[in-house]
Amino acid sequence: MSIVVVGGHDRMHDEYRSVCHKLGHRVKVYTQMPARFEKAIGKPDGIVVFTGTVSHKMVNVAVKEAKRKKIPVMRSHSSSVSALAELLGKFKGEGCAECSNY
Repeated sequence: MSIVVVGGHDRMHDEYRSVCHKLGHRVKVYTQMPARFEKAIGKPDGIVVFTGTVSHKMVNVAVKEAKRKKIPVMRSHSSSVSALAELLGKFKGEGCAECSNY
């Protein structure tokens, strides 16, 4: 499963990648908004947004692309590694109740 992580702390980038790889996911982590962010997202199986540590513009671009491409989005105010692991566990579950379908 491929995941895009939006937000979080710059210093946690490697930890986010590590936990995703341990759980068997391919991952792209964007803690800062790159040029042409909408193109960089691609077509992942899910998007995780850390709402406490990300700009509104970055969230808006990610959600807009998710709506357009019908990608599920999960949001967490906490940007900890344990919060990420919990969200990834919910992505795998059938009928993710906390996933928004955009």
